[in-house]
Amino acid sequence: MGSGAAVDSVEAMMASMAAIAVLADRSEGRSGSTSSDPLRDQADACLEGLEKTARMEAMLAARKVRFTAGFANITRAMSPPDEQPHQRLAREMGVVAEVACALTVSERTASALLAQSHELTTTLPLTQATLEQGSMSWQHARVMVDEAASLDPAGAAALEAHFLGTDVENSAKSCPAGEMVPSRFRHKARTWRERHHPESIEKRHARSVLDRRLEYAPDRDGMAWLSAYLPADQAAGIWNGVTATARALQGPAEDRTLTQLRADVAAKLLLSAGFTTSNPTDSSTEAAAGSNTDLATTRTSTSNDGVVGRLVTDGVAAGVVSNRAVAASGRVPSPAAQVLVTVPVFALMGLTDEPADLDGYGPIPASMARKLVADGASSFRRVLTDPRNGAPLEIGRNSYPIPAAMRQWLRLRDGKCSFPGCNNQSLDNEADHILAWSDGGTTGITNLESLCRKHHRLKHTTGWTPTDAAKDTPPGWISPTGRHYQSEHHDWEPPHWPPQIRSLLSDRGLSSAVPEDDLPEDHLPEELLLEAAASEAP
Repeated sequence: MGSGAAVDSVEAMMASMAAIAVLADRSEGRSGSTSSDPLRDQADACLEGLEKTARMEAMLAARKVRFTAGFANITRAMSPPDEQPHQRLAREMGVVAEVACALTVSERTASALLAQSHELTTTLPLTQATLEQGSMSWQHARVMVDEAASLDPAGAAALEAHFLGTDVENSAKSCPAGEMVPSRFRHKARTWRERHHPESIEKRHARSVLDRRLEYAPDRDGMAWLSAYLPADQAAGIWNGVTATARALQGPAEDRTLTQLRADVAAKLLLSAGFTTSNPTDSSTEAAAGSNTDLATTRTSTSNDGVVGRLVTDGVAAGVVSNRAVAASGRVPSPAAQVLVTVPVFALMGLTDEPADLDGYGPIPASMARKLVADGASSFRRVLTDPRNGAPLEIGRNSYPIPAAMRQWLRLRDGKCSFPGCNNQSLDNEADHILAWSDGGTTGITNLESLCRKHHRLKHTTGWTPTDAAKDTPPGWISPTGRHYQSEHHDWEPPHWPPQIRSLLSDRGLSSAVPEDDLPEDHLPEELLLEAAASEAP
């Protein structure tokens, strides 16, 4: 960073401090405001002060990064040119200890700050510049460092350019990184990294699945933590099944919260599973596995999105296939209900390895998606990225109830609760008319939004108002104070067109219709898909 840029950064912070001082006076009624509504003016000053303070915190974090990296670099420059490895190690330990004492933090925290500062000032200059402008928080910058850690310099630059660049095609312009809460930005950045990582997600998943495990950790007050590190499809299936069961148990006579119900349902399912000391992959367990499935007593209920969920009173897990053949084989069954996966049509056919998208999680290997579909899970039938097989989008004012197929499309469009910063997954949300039916609203995708129960209640009991939605865009929101917050969009990417398809189009004289980049899938004649699939068959 040049001296001129450093001066500009300091001057920007000084200007922000002056603005914060003015807002502090306004917020406490000391500015002599002549506003006709002094309380409203004070409230506005408080919100503006929060925004200015957040920008100042980001600028200070950027200056902290510069100081930290600068100290490490200067200490390195002062070391002798013939420094030995043990001397270098001692110097680095001394730098960590000095930073830790200066900041009154642990050496582990200081070491992490030094590593992050090095990455931001060398590998991620665009992120550092955005932080210095106050346009993103320190939490956002840490997300970028984490997600770029396993990328080469070119990949890290591409990741930055996608989210922070202004002149890059297909950049994430719909909702700037700094306007998303850090957890949502992490999801977006992780999704992009998974799709553009130089190593195939298939290979990375094959390595990571070897680390699957179940962990137990005692805690205070007679409590303990039980956590599992599982393949994404299994974890999502378990979570969604437990959530659907917990939701169905709620009612006027039920005083447990949804969080408590989830824990109780999961505990009952696990403790009722009929454990065995035999090897779960041993064929000798067939009889035992079969008898365990017979213990299950289930009933069905229709959840609020019209999809049948399974309520477990005794025995097998909700939302998970359970049958003698699967149990006997020792193979973990695939989720059978409530899990949507968006699969590029060529990946489903096995022509490409581009990732699919698991609702509520993000990118998964194409092989995992093909396995989910092959195992017969009915929730995937309408979720290909081929619009010819998609759900209807508009049905006008003929019907108030929302069809199940349209609810699925709504889940795909919004991905989560549409309220700013909410992470609640689409399965657990409610479909709501943006303009009420009683006020002339239609039952169409452009007048629908996904809301969790908390924000559904917020909409109908406060001044928070959703803006218009579109076929592929969820609504934004306007707060009671008049501030507008943009919606968060899916970063949909066109599928990769395999050479076989391009060759078939060329043979049919359609090569002029194929751009250098990828085509939308709905331009592809169905017979060509069938021909390509036949050519790949063994």
